Amino acid sequence: MKSQKITLSVLVLLLGSYVFGQHTTNERAIHKNVQQHTAAIFDSLVQIRRDFHQHPEVSGKEQRTSEKIAAYLQALGLEVKTGVGGYGVIGILDTGRPGKRIAWRADIDAIPTEIPDVVDFPSKNKGVRHICGHDLHTTIGMGIANVLAHQKEELDGTLYFVFQPEEEINKGAKGMIADGLFDLIQPDEIYGLHMSPYPVGTIATKSENVFAHITVAEIVYNVSENQEDLVDFTKKMMGSLQTYGPDTAFWDNNSLFSPALGVTSPNTIYTDYTALIGDFQVQKSDDTLTIRVVLNTSSKERLDAFLPMVKNKIEASTYAKDLLSVRFNLQEGLPVMETPMNDAALTDDAMKSISNIYGKQSVIPLYGVAPLQFSDDFAYFQKSVPGVYFFLGGSNAEKGMMAMPHTPNFAADEECIKTGVNYFSSMVIERLAK
Repeated sequence: MKSQKITLSVLVLLLGSYVFGQHTTNERAIHKNVQQHTAAIFDSLVQIRRDFHQHPEVSGKEQRTSEKIAAYLQALGLEVKTGVGGYGVIGILDTGRPGKRIAWRADIDAIPTEIPDVVDFPSKNKGVRHICGHDLHTTIGMGIANVLAHQKEELDGTLYFVFQPEEEINKGAKGMIADGLFDLIQPDEIYGLHMSPYPVGTIATKSENVFAHITVAEIVYNVSENQEDLVDFTKKMMGSLQTYGPDTAFWDNNSLFSPALGVTSPNTIYTDYTALIGDFQVQKSDDTLTIRVVLNTSSKERLDAFLPMVKNKIEASTYAKDLLSVRFNLQEGLPVMETPMNDAALTDDAMKSISNIYGKQSVIPLYGVAPLQFSDDFAYFQKSVPGVYFFLGGSNAEKGMMAMPHTPNFAADEECIKTGVNYFSSMVIERLAK
């Protein structure tokens, strides 16, 4: 009996090893299939991207883009819903088997600008360009849908592809939600990306906020006889609340990607800061004096603490009697802009899965947030559903391409389409398998 037990134990171990080996082999196989299918459709995706680039549509006018997306998803066999929050499109890939419900979001609108295009397939719509990379976002979302639709029999659960309008004016996500997005779909997790100046072939992200919190701080006084002194006091007082002085490396844009100080360094200076961006605006009427400045903070806690500090300093000064209000201005300039807040566990899992499949060099961990005037209304989706927002590298120094959004010479290496489709198709498959 003893020898029989040993034999059975060995049998169980061997069987376990075999099953584990099969599971690992199958996992490798599906990711190989992802890469092969992505390679097969890559040229067609490039043509789709160029078509979108040549026919850009500004926020609220994305009719042609929406129609192209809907037709593509329908051809893949997805259930498609259109007209959600304007020109929003939803594609639903239901495997018919229970499992996780995962959403992928792509924004679809372009930007009004008169600056000439820099690529060989320039915009045909005068005064409009895809200078932020949403043509690439849209194409990658369609590519992921294509790849996963062809892996449907190997997957469990449901996938949602959300193509969102009006991101550039900070209305699209709220519009889709108000129009019943989460009645139409019920995702457990949501993911999305944005083009970035990181090298092509990489993605970058971090847990919690990935952009700085940005708004306009406004102080209103009664007009007084000492107007120049009051303005001077206010500028110096608010300036004193900044974390870094004017002559430090923090204000040098070259520091943003510095290996020692930048956002990719564990010792980054771009964490736990409060900063004032640009010049003060001073406006005088018959009765009031208004002073405004753009505020940038690395965390919501610092944002919330700023106005009370300002108010306390004014109330302790000789100008207390002149103070009318201290607030964040929601009507003029920039509103309080939401920043995507990444779920820590999902972020860690996503970065590990992509790194394990495509190599450690594919993932750039971030440690700080840049003091720039960027945000993304993907944040409104994350208020209802945990998720992760990624930066996709699109720059290629050898080709002279710098994929910095909202810059006149924005250009991205189209290999980033392949990167995005491969990495995130595999990531979604891994999440479904969890």
